[in-house]
Amino acid sequence: MHFKIRKWFCKTPTAWILVYGFLLVILAGTILLWLPVSHNPGVRLSFLDALFESTSAVCVTGLTVVSPGDTFNLFGRFVLGILIQIGGMGVVLLGIMLIRIAGGRLDLKTRSLFVAAQNLTDYYDLPRLATIILRITFTIEGVGAFLLWFPLMRYFDPLKAAGHAIFLAVSAFNNAGFDVFRGSESLIPYAGDAALIMIISLLVILGGFGFIAMCDLFKKRFHWRKLMLTTKVAVFMTVFLLFGGMILFLLTTDETPLEAWFQSVITRTAGFASYPLSQFSQGALLIFIILMFIGASPNSTGGGIKTTTAFMIALKAISSGTAHDEDSVFHRRVPSLVFDKAFTVLFYGLTVVLVGTVLLCLFESGLALSDALAEVVSAFATVGSSTGITSSLGTASRIVLILTMFTGRLGPVTIANLLVTGDEKEARYTEENVLIG
Repeated sequence: MHFKIRKWFCKTPTAWILVYGFLLVILAGTILLWLPVSHNPGVRLSFLDALFESTSAVCVTGLTVVSPGDTFNLFGRFVLGILIQIGGMGVVLLGIMLIRIAGGRLDLKTRSLFVAAQNLTDYYDLPRLATIILRITFTIEGVGAFLLWFPLMRYFDPLKAAGHAIFLAVSAFNNAGFDVFRGSESLIPYAGDAALIMIISLLVILGGFGFIAMCDLFKKRFHWRKLMLTTKVAVFMTVFLLFGGMILFLLTTDETPLEAWFQSVITRTAGFASYPLSQFSQGALLIFIILMFIGASPNSTGGGIKTTTAFMIALKAISSGTAHDEDSVFHRRVPSLVFDKAFTVLFYGLTVVLVGTVLLCLFESGLALSDALAEVVSAFATVGSSTGITSSLGTASRIVLILTMFTGRLGPVTIANLLVTGDEKEARYTEENVLIG
């Protein structure tokens, strides 16, 4: 039996193993969340709703069709937290951790899975990198939970505050956007608590910054000239999007500076709310959708097409329109392959969003286009923010969002690669130019 499993593992393409791994965790989470042992007294949850919640947790999205705090008891919340943690770390990273604990060695296939799951370009020192990622994750979550405990004690007794602090720290760092407060108002009742909002903001930013870039910053002691180009782009885009988004929200909404800041932060794919998204103007909602679609940085717990992708697309567009088309930035020339990958990610990302939005509009005849687009982008970018329509959607629409969340978590390019079969063609056609624009 062990030999057959090993043989299947070696022969199965890496992308498919990633899919099977996430599906297995989602199914296990669905069953656990569906069982009455996970529910508060008098609460019943359908299998589809349990599947939606499990998918949203593993894909670290945060969209919910029920209120987690009103639906799940202590065991159910524990399951939800574990699913978020697995989803944020990645199934493969969890597997590597278990292998290392058991004293096993990492074979080539496991290493290739880790490279694919973490969106890396080469193998680095994978055991060491995996250990560093785990240490960073648990250290930041532990410190975050400790810091959150103090402001939360203003609203709950110490024991309940500790439970909420641990759950929020895990959810925020993994950019999941879940909370287990009673009701479905997220952080709106605590929008004026600067300490609580800023601690959660920091956790979200750290989780969405990227492990490789974070390690690079500390290794190079924040010396700008020595940093990798990926790290420089991640830093630039993180600062630009955070403060740019804050300014735009201040101009297009009646939010306070603290609320506008938090809105800009959660578009990094976190999904918490300190201000009702349904009260946004159409202009503010469009800004929110664009920021969600861009998302976090590579090799992070966040989703979206990634900050580096957006940066490289903008760089190529600008450099192509100038007299000196050098494709260089921060004193480094960017390989053409990077731009090819960036436009590929953009194409598949837009395709998933457009198809999902069309389907949602077809299944929900009375749904506004802006609400449908915001819901689908939120699912694809694993954000979790909503204009409040999630719980009212029909079965077909919920299935669309489940598939969109799953695609967004794995990455649209990974899903597309699953559909590509056959060997590379040896013959080449004659090249011919095409007029553009």
